Amino acid sequence: MATTEVILREKINQLGAEADVVTVKAGYARNYLIPQGKAFEATKGNLKQLESLQAKRVEREAAELQEAQELSGKIAKLKLEFTLETGQGGKAFGSVTNIDIHKQLSDKGIEIDRHAIALDGPIKTSGKKDIEVKLHSSVSTTLKINVTVEGEDKEAAE
Repeated sequence: MATTEVILREKINQLGAEADVVTVKAGYARNYLIPQGKAFEATKGNLKQLESLQAKRVEREAAELQEAQELSGKIAKLKLEFTLETGQGGKAFGSVTNIDIHKQLSDKGIEIDRHAIALDGPIKTSGKKDIEVKLHSSVSTTLKINVTVEGEDKEAAE
């Protein structure tokens, strides 16, 4: 297979970040990366421009890290409340998923990727839970949530 080296202009998942020199198949570079403006050929002249791209990358990564650390502090202070509905027999149905958690965080003004919420599976039981939120490759925090069942408080009072 014919391969070629290109310099990436932006981060591309499972390929590399901006200013990386990567080897890809020639057709992928010729038909997608270069026409879309996502990369350019790794010629001698273009390799000289690599330093400016690397400087932009360092600046962007520092800003992302700073933003992740600020969000981490905000999320660590939060405690979210969820209520599950009950059926006829008093059995809880429904669950709390990362989509529900993401929606409540958005309502509180915290915008993160919902895939950053590391939930093993939907929460179907009541109680307090600690959920890990991975904001950056080196920054993660713990979000505290409390899940209650709709009829649980009435039964406890009796």
